[in-house]
Amino acid sequence: MGDLSSKTGWWAWSTKKKVLIFGTVALVIVALGVGLGVGLGIGLRNSGDDDSDNDNDGTGSGAPNTTTPTNTTVKWQPAVGTKWQIILKSGDGAAISTSVDAPIYDIDLFDNNKTVISDLQKMGRKVICYFSAGSFEDWRNDAGDFHDTDKGEDLDGWPGEKWLNVTSPNVRKIMQARLDIAVEKGCDGVDPDNIDGYDNENGLNLTKSQAINYVNWLASQSHSRGLSVGLKNGGDIIDSVIDNMQWCVNEQCAEYKECDTYASFIQADKPVFHIEYPKGESTNDNKSVTTSQVKSACTANSSGNFSTVIKNMGLDNWVEYCS
Repeated sequence: MGDLSSKTGWWAWSTKKKVLIFGTVALVIVALGVGLGVGLGIGLRNSGDDDSDNDNDGTGSGAPNTTTPTNTTVKWQPAVGTKWQIILKSGDGAAISTSVDAPIYDIDLFDNNKTVISDLQKMGRKVICYFSAGSFEDWRNDAGDFHDTDKGEDLDGWPGEKWLNVTSPNVRKIMQARLDIAVEKGCDGVDPDNIDGYDNENGLNLTKSQAINYVNWLASQSHSRGLSVGLKNGGDIIDSVIDNMQWCVNEQCAEYKECDTYASFIQADKPVFHIEYPKGESTNDNKSVTTSQVKSACTANSSGNFSTVIKNMGLDNWVEYCS
């Protein structure tokens, strides 16, 4: 070995000093690596948190708030302009009438058994099964499954009904069970009503964004069971849910001069099943309406190609058509 006393700089440093320097450099490198990794991890986690917040939309449900179609292989997509009939109350407990020659029947999920549905289908008809997704009804078989905290204010004009908290996990569990009943009975699609609590005095501080989340969640749950689904009224949220809907059921857009709001379904090649009640709330009989009432119901602005029915408010067997 050479004479260390004659060397300068690095070579003149002691081994202990060199080890100390190497150790310090190594620690700095490790610290930088750890810091970079933690920073990336936080960034990714924050990004994931943002997505989660957007998905949950403050509901805590975990259901997606998205307009992306929930199922690209929907079982049944009815055509624009298809004739239909809706019967939710047959009157005096009698069986619903199937005499109207309409390719689509919208009937109550609970009040009709599997045989009624299969008989309609044997006639070449599709069956949409109605249930209330946004209101508590005290006469339903599953009424006892709802918690007091699920319920809000009474629905004005509808005794025995209260608005539901659509963000409640318990409410959503009950709706999943109802969709399972629809599958068991053989329904082709579902008509979930009263999703527009946000637009009423509901006592639950429901919001439009919660309704969007809920309707898209209902679509996802329906599609995963092979059921088609439509939007019931809810004109304010059409743009945020239309991709996941196969149709819209609208009530009284001619009366309230808002059919243009629902025409976007026609533009998307999806039907609008349109109902008008020219007799008003108190009259439910089998008498025909006047020619002028038919004209008002059937020729509203932007209602071209709507599938319009003229009904009693009780939605019994009676029906008239535009032509």
